[in-house]
Amino acid sequence: MRIMLCMLVAVGFIYSYMDKQNALMEVRLMIPTVMKELRAIQEENIRLQYEIARFESPMNLLELIKKPEFSHLQWPNSQVVDVE
Repeated sequence: MRIMLCMLVAVGFIYSYMDKQNALMEVRLMIPTVMKELRAIQEENIRLQYEIARFESPMNLLELIKKPEFSHLQWPNSQVVDVE
């Protein structure tokens, strides 16, 4: 009876250990996929930062002023601009 109880406890510990190892292996197998997604997001972030910088560049803004949809905009004069 005692031997059966010890074997049952040992099997329980082994099962618990194997379950933890399986969970750990699942996480390890997910790492490459997550890293690939992270690299793709970082590349997209770099591309968007470049696009924003290109849009906000002074040359592009001066070109936008010449377009008809922005013709209502005017250069501010010195009375409007508050320089401290």
